[in-house]
Amino acid sequence: MGEQHSCCAGARASVKLGEAEQREPHDNERKGSDHKQPQQPPTDLHLNMIAIPGGTFTMGTNSQEGFARDGEGPARSVNISGFEISPYAVTNGQFGRFVESTGYVTEAERFGWSFVFDLLASEETKANVKQVPQEVPWWLVVEGAYWAAPEGADSNIETRMDHPVVHISWNDAAAYCQWAGMRLPTEAEWEYAARGGLEGKTYPWGDLLKQDGEHQCNIWQGKFPVKNNASDGYVGTAPVDAYKPNGYGLYNMSGNVWEWCSDWFSPSYHQQTSANNPFYDKPSGGRSMRGGSYLCHRSYCNRYRVAARSGNTPDSSTGNCGFRVVRDKAMMISSD
Repeated sequence: MGEQHSCCAGARASVKLGEAEQREPHDNERKGSDHKQPQQPPTDLHLNMIAIPGGTFTMGTNSQEGFARDGEGPARSVNISGFEISPYAVTNGQFGRFVESTGYVTEAERFGWSFVFDLLASEETKANVKQVPQEVPWWLVVEGAYWAAPEGADSNIETRMDHPVVHISWNDAAAYCQWAGMRLPTEAEWEYAARGGLEGKTYPWGDLLKQDGEHQCNIWQGKFPVKNNASDGYVGTAPVDAYKPNGYGLYNMSGNVWEWCSDWFSPSYHQQTSANNPFYDKPSGGRSMRGGSYLCHRSYCNRYRVAARSGNTPDSSTGNCGFRVVRDKAMMISSD
């Protein structure tokens, strides 16, 4: 371990399409304000938020199993104020309600393409792919792929409304949060919640990947990136409530999809942030992601550990990245 690989996510900046095929979305397009007058979010959208008590925990890791270049350590004591977090990642159903209410158009739609893992795309879709990033050839640049057509134009989410929404950029996630009266978690909040009250463990449930021979998360099973035997039950995304929750009642804090955090990403995070509610606010070109995804495998991208970190540009979108929402005490009081 220790060497950084790029299986986690494709970056939009690595793809250069023709000028007519790619452009930056304008602010009004990003917000969807030229389509519909935004409505207030439904009152039943996030009723099951879980209160996480404030406290102190050991954040990060000194383990050789980690990726030093990602800045997973050094491990240190961190103080966190109490907050509320969703037990699940935002689902296709929830994001659909946001789009229906606001007319929001995601960046994948505005750019006209997003990254799709090649084993999930149909042969017809693969035949139309014009570009594959050389450094991550398993990511296909699929035109027409977006949250409601995750594998391209010939796919849909009709049977996946309870799966995590994907092909969501950091900017898209932030727009949803603004509408829903929520926010993205900081990295520290995310890791504190992911640990579920356990101290210094590798995963949200302990140190062993399986418990009593039972799979605890949705990650790659087989030889990456050519064979996934899906012994955990899934090749792509799983429902947001699949597997057992951690000690705080949170589901899929390891695997399934990467989850955006509010921080800018920096390998120097642990050296440059406070021990009290740490937050990295220096623009670095990338935003932080946590949790790993269904593409993670110990042999290549062992980032489904709770201390693991990664990042991507805020306009990037892939078929293995979504988000989870939180709200702080001020939001909790004002919503009563």
